[in-house]
Amino acid sequence: MSITFLGWLDLVLAAFILGISKTGFPGVAILAIPLVALVIPARASTGLILPMLLVGDVMAVAFYRRHAVWKYLAKLMPCAAVGIVIGDQCLGVISDRQLKPLIGGVILVLLLANWWRDRRLAKVGQMTVPEGWWFAVVLGVLAGITTMMANAAGPIVVIYLLAMRLPKTAFIGTGAWYYLVLNAFKIPFSWHRGLITAQSLWLNAKLAGVIVGGGILGLWLVKHVPEKAFTRFVQLLAALAAVQLVVSLWT
Repeated sequence: MSITFLGWLDLVLAAFILGISKTGFPGVAILAIPLVALVIPARASTGLILPMLLVGDVMAVAFYRRHAVWKYLAKLMPCAAVGIVIGDQCLGVISDRQLKPLIGGVILVLLLANWWRDRRLAKVGQMTVPEGWWFAVVLGVLAGITTMMANAAGPIVVIYLLAMRLPKTAFIGTGAWYYLVLNAFKIPFSWHRGLITAQSLWLNAKLAGVIVGGGILGLWLVKHVPEKAFTRFVQLLAALAAVQLVVSLWT
């Protein structure tokens, strides 16, 4: 796998962003997905990002492991597991050329979901969304499909957890365990598809320290940088990168 100097800069930035997202700003992780997909083939990018996410997940669980509300995870995780199986089957029939703009499209849709969520919060002060069992089923399956195909289920999970009206620490802790368990569940599927290889794991090992560094920086940033402004800036960058992936379908 030949990577240019600029490509390495993209990968390092993606790893740093993932670390920051796990300990300080959950909304910024969405930038890492298109950054990596711009450097290496789209299918390979999903396998490369997965172990990077797991490194960050372990950090997040280490900080917030005692704050998870498992009754909500018990509703969401089985449905997400079904979605992962569906997403894996979709990966079996989608070419690399088709997957790159699909990842970009998913990122744009999820950014719009974030925008809608923030508008609702600003307008009425709370999220008014369904809380019935079907809500967990629908969002769980969607999150599973999205995370398997693009590692980008974060905004969907955020909407679900906001609907449960959890306190901040419980919100972070529940999300941390969700990502750790589901990302670990995805490993055999990605290995079977050849998305995770010895070569990609060696690249993961080189980037692991950057993720940890990003996590440490995230703990500092959350105390000193306005979350809304920082998240908006990173989401704008993610949108630009996603548009470039979508445009790649016609280039």
